[in-house]
Amino acid sequence: MIERKGRKVNENINILVAEDDPDINRLIGKILRNAGYEVISAFSGTEAAMCLEMKAFDLLLLDLMMPGMDGERLLTELREKKGMNTPVLILSAKAALADKVRLLTEGADDYMTKPFEPEELLARVGAILRRSHKKEEKADEVLKHKNLRLYPASHQIRVCGQEISLTKHEFELLHVMLQSPGKVFSREMLYEQVWQGGYYGEDNSVNVHISNIRKKISAVDQTTEYIKTVWGIGFKISE
Repeated sequence: MIERKGRKVNENINILVAEDDPDINRLIGKILRNAGYEVISAFSGTEAAMCLEMKAFDLLLLDLMMPGMDGERLLTELREKKGMNTPVLILSAKAALADKVRLLTEGADDYMTKPFEPEELLARVGAILRRSHKKEEKADEVLKHKNLRLYPASHQIRVCGQEISLTKHEFELLHVMLQSPGKVFSREMLYEQVWQGGYYGEDNSVNVHISNIRKKISAVDQTTEYIKTVWGIGFKISE
């Protein structure tokens, strides 16, 4: 975002407005364009779906009662059938709490009722975009230690640039420890965080999984220690 003639310009942020009422669609578009957003208008759920197929949008403003495919059906199509995570702000005349709860549960990121004030609309849009940006930053997060790289979003592990295959629990054990590289983890702590259950001292799962992680890393990098055993306590990431 940059400043131009005293106004913030939200360059390269594309918003799709799906609203069948031409006057409301035009008003929303004007409010967003004045704030510097790029806006494309759709006047039915079917048209909005086509736009989403052809172009990536940073946000969808979605009316519920539209001809053809209504807004609720479009939201279901996006989330459940196509797996699209485009942020969605519902703009609807439906003010019942049950409608709001249902749509938020089905995947909407926020819900505003009509009529609305331009200032609140811009505030809601800005808040959703900030949350979305933080999610993208988190998805790009990489945990690094020596020659090892762990990618939480894609569940990938690379050692010396070579991908190694870990089971779900092996990945989670390594992920937990890499997030606090200076911390010593007891077997009980690791078991409770990864297996989400109580540890009673007889389960050897942690030891077995740590041993498997070491073997798989060692197959690629034999000279470097990554997990250190702290006798009588548990494990930590090697310094």
